[in-house]
Amino acid sequence: MATYSEIDERLSGAADRLAGLKEMIRHGEKLSLLREREERLSRPGFWNDAEGAQKVIGELKAIKAEVEPIDVLERRIADARDLLALARDEGDESTRAALETEAAGIAEELAKVELRAMLSGPYDAGNAFVSIHAGAGGTESCDWAEMLLRMYLRWCEDRDYKTEIVDSLRGEEAGIRHATFRVEGPWSYGYLRAEIGVHRLVRISPFDARKRRHTSFASVDVVPDAADEIKIDIRRDDLRIDTYRSGGAGGQHVNKTDSAVRITHLPTGIVVQCQNERSQHMNKATAMRILTARLYRLEERRRSEELAKLYGEKGEIAFGSQIRSYVLQPYTMVKDHRTGHETGSVNAVLDGKIDPFIEAYLRRQKAEDRSDIPE
Repeated sequence: MATYSEIDERLSGAADRLAGLKEMIRHGEKLSLLREREERLSRPGFWNDAEGAQKVIGELKAIKAEVEPIDVLERRIADARDLLALARDEGDESTRAALETEAAGIAEELAKVELRAMLSGPYDAGNAFVSIHAGAGGTESCDWAEMLLRMYLRWCEDRDYKTEIVDSLRGEEAGIRHATFRVEGPWSYGYLRAEIGVHRLVRISPFDARKRRHTSFASVDVVPDAADEIKIDIRRDDLRIDTYRSGGAGGQHVNKTDSAVRITHLPTGIVVQCQNERSQHMNKATAMRILTARLYRLEERRRSEELAKLYGEKGEIAFGSQIRSYVLQPYTMVKDHRTGHETGSVNAVLDGKIDPFIEAYLRRQKAEDRSDIPE
């Protein structure tokens, strides 16, 4: 059991981290904004402008989601320190044990709040579309793409996020050539955008009778599911819309109508498709949401030299462009080449335990963002 001094040190450390976090997110300014938005809600005629009212309510929720967890932690730390002082004076061992558990709980929650504070993008708090494409390597890469799909679905499952596969195409022998799925859950886009890039696998091939080592590649792209908020002008004349029959495993038709939809944005060459719904109308609506998000991301990439190099029109899903390597032979290791974070627990990672990689990426990104701020 930890001593009173050790518990006090842990609580003091948590208080210092929380103070730094409040400074980083400009907690005082956020509280002022919160009060201002709440005051606007109480004004006469506030609901006369329904669109404006919904915008204010959305802003209010976003600010609350950022400041309230910090305020709750601040109260927990203060209460724990007060109780610790009483327990120390009275020599209350049962309270000391309870406070040790509370200090651990505070540290765990603080880590979550710190990570969430790094998600400051305009659509980070919302849902996402994730696309996986097999790259160089034929059947090997198709199998690798399916392994990545499973990894992300397991990660979503662990977080109680809802997922829905909106489009997929099986490989000729195994795996998938590509798949797109929707993720519904708080901050799903903010977390998953850390996974954008080319992923490389090194292993003994299960498809090679000579048991040789193979290298496979697959790309992951993530866009926000925020078509209602993204302002992108899409001209009808710029679209080619094709319909076809939805296909299931083994080429069996899900239905007998041309309900699946493929939309090509002619100026950019971006192609999106959806076949998960029986209704052509619903598939078209989903495909348009994905297209809107990808056009938004295209604009982002044009302003980012790093992403332009990675995702340029002539970019290749092959060696030299990977963000992360997963090595199963001749040793076991997963290493992120952007952050240097690595682990030997490859099976755990492939089972969805990717939070340390996401956290390392977000911390690196936040550090770079802060270094860009003029002194």
